[in-house]
Amino acid sequence: MSDPLRDFDYTPADFNVVRELIRQAAGIKLADSKDSLVYSRLAPRLRSFGFKSVKEYLAFLMENEEETQHFINSLTTNLTSFYREPHHFEILTEFVKSGEKVQRVWCSASSTGEEPYSIAMTLVKAFESFDACKIIASDIDSNVLAKAQNGIYALQQVDVLADKKRFFRKGTGPNTGFAKVIPELKKMIEFKRINLMDEMLPINDLQDVVFCRNVMIYFDRETQLEILRKLVEKLRPGGLYVAGHSEHFSGMSEYLQPIGKTVYMKK
Repeated sequence: MSDPLRDFDYTPADFNVVRELIRQAAGIKLADSKDSLVYSRLAPRLRSFGFKSVKEYLAFLMENEEETQHFINSLTTNLTSFYREPHHFEILTEFVKSGEKVQRVWCSASSTGEEPYSIAMTLVKAFESFDACKIIASDIDSNVLAKAQNGIYALQQVDVLADKKRFFRKGTGPNTGFAKVIPELKKMIEFKRINLMDEMLPINDLQDVVFCRNVMIYFDRETQLEILRKLVEKLRPGGLYVAGHSEHFSGMSEYLQPIGKTVYMKK
C-alpha cells in the first residue's frame, strides 16, 4: 500500500523492480532498508516528467534507454572529500619515493573529483613535477564526472588543505566562495565514464596503482570478486591496489598481498 504522505504512488513491488534494474545496470545491491532512499532519489525525475507514480516512471524507463543514465545517476551515492583516508596517500608517497615506477594511476570511482585531485597533488609533491604521471579518473555517474572535470569546489572544502595556494585559485566576483583547480593539475587527469560491471573495461595500459575505494560495499560477494578480478587484471605485477576502509579481500590472496591498512600489492 502506498504512503499517503508521499507525492507519488510507491509500492514494495516498485521498490523490487528498482532493485533489479539497478542491479542489472550497475551491479548495485540495494538493501531492504533503502526503500525510502530510492523514493527520495527518484522523486525529482518523476516530478520533471509529470508522472503520478513510480510504476509510471519505471514503465517509461524501460522504454527509453536514454533515461537509464539519469536513473543510475539518481541512485548512486557520492560521498567524498579531499585526502579522505589520508594513510592511503602517505603509502602512495612512500611507494613513489622507494623508487617504484609510477607513471599510470587509475582512480576507478572518482565521484566529484576530490579523490583523483588528491592523488594528483600527492604525486606532484612526491615527484616535484606535474608531468611524471597520468591519471585516469572514472565513474559510472556522468553528472559527478562533469563536476570533477570542472574542478570547482566550495572554498570551505579547499580551505582545510595545507597546499591550497599551490593547487587552487580563489574565485572573485560571481565566483566568490569557490576555488578552481589549477590547469597544470587538471591536465594530469583524463576523465572517463566507466561502468565496472562491463565485461571489458576500456583501460588499455597496465596501471601502476589502482584506487577503488568504498565501492565494493554496494555489491554482493560474487560481484565484488568479479569486479576485483577485472581491476587486478589492469594492474601490473608489483603495483598497488587501494581499497576502502571497510573492504577486505581475503578471497584474492593468490593475486594480492596486503602491505598496509586496506592497501595491497599485486603478486
